[in-house]
Amino acid sequence: MDLYTRLVSSIVFPLHERLKGHRTADKLKALERTQWASAGEIAAAQVAQLREFLTDAGRHVPYYEKTFAKAGFEPRALQGVHDLQRVPRLTKSIVRAQSTKLVRPGVNGLSKSSTGGSSGEPLIFLVGKDRVSHDVAARWRGMRWWNVDVGDPEVVLWGSPIELGAQDRIRLMRDWLLRSQLVSAFDMSEENLDRYLCVIRSVRPRRLFGYPYSMAHLARHAEQRGIAMNDLGIKVVFVTSEQLFEDQRETISRVFGCPVANEYGGRDAGLIAQECPEGGMHINAEDVIVEILDAEGRQLPVGQPGEVTITHLATWDFPFIRYRTGDIAVLDDKPCRCGRALPLIREIQGRSNDFLKSLSGTSIPCGAFTYLLRGVPGIESYKVVQESLLHTRILIQAGDGFRPASLTGVVTGFQRRLGEQVRIDIEYVAHIPKEDSGKFRYITSRVS
Repeated sequence: MDLYTRLVSSIVFPLHERLKGHRTADKLKALERTQWASAGEIAAAQVAQLREFLTDAGRHVPYYEKTFAKAGFEPRALQGVHDLQRVPRLTKSIVRAQSTKLVRPGVNGLSKSSTGGSSGEPLIFLVGKDRVSHDVAARWRGMRWWNVDVGDPEVVLWGSPIELGAQDRIRLMRDWLLRSQLVSAFDMSEENLDRYLCVIRSVRPRRLFGYPYSMAHLARHAEQRGIAMNDLGIKVVFVTSEQLFEDQRETISRVFGCPVANEYGGRDAGLIAQECPEGGMHINAEDVIVEILDAEGRQLPVGQPGEVTITHLATWDFPFIRYRTGDIAVLDDKPCRCGRALPLIREIQGRSNDFLKSLSGTSIPCGAFTYLLRGVPGIESYKVVQESLLHTRILIQAGDGFRPASLTGVVTGFQRRLGEQVRIDIEYVAHIPKEDSGKFRYITSRVS
């Protein structure tokens, strides 16, 4: 850590957060202590905090006063996380309909936030300063796992209009002080990609941050241009907001000459989990409780995929209790070699509509289809759209070396998984656009 980074991480950034009314630095100190607690200690602290959090919501938040009473749920009698099963799940539609009743009366300083809307209509909700402090501190802790810190030079390849549309003078000054440079993932033309590579070579960042698809696309462009990017001293590339595929991880790591660290969360759900250098995807259990549930809301055993449902313990002002994220994941019960007892996510399979449904009614994760296309030479990009159980379209952006005949096996593979009667249409396009949020989605199913 150089002198400037030490100054920023110990003085400038904590002061910046305190002036905003955040307790980020204090929270970081607590998280760096609790990450080494035993699994039993973490679980006990989580239950005590959950009981206090639910009791406050049941007393003061109108929606939960009514919901708990109707369910006959008494938060003070909570014995363990399993007692959450008695609380109805929170959905995006409920947040939209009950937004004013989800606010704890009398609180000040709430800010409006929203999701990018990549899975449909954006979700608008309110965020308190305590929640922001917790999420920022958790990300800060995860950065330090990789021997990087706030103040280290950083290039962010991002596509959210929330950040890109808010580059006022104060924010630009903050980014300058923190040595963080933001470039847009929306327009990744060859000209811009060349410029982004020049920016990275000029900045010589210790870390990169962005979407998996955009980072892998930039890495492939560097290879095609013959531009070395593995001699800059980059320590880690953090990726988030999309499913990370292994071929993307390999490409990014090879080109930039460093490991790739996956991060899982969302604006609505908060920062759920982060990958450590030993490969463990650790849940930020001091703030977030993760349940893996089946379609009927029943708890699934460790090792089985189900919907990620979260309770964020720092959302006192606008509670997210048993919130359905729409993501599918698998928990793990094996200890991580890093020594941290924070619970683990074994696999993040994507959003529920990243799955295709077969004629037999089976939901099949996108990885079962994407690998069929990733191995075809000359495909620059692709997107799969399931219009109905009987019709799926594959959009292909072809490049040099592509041969249409090579897709014969792809069509057969899709039909083998979805059903022999399913019509698979191949459509050649000049460009496959990202979502409005800047993310890229390989699979979209319109089958409910």
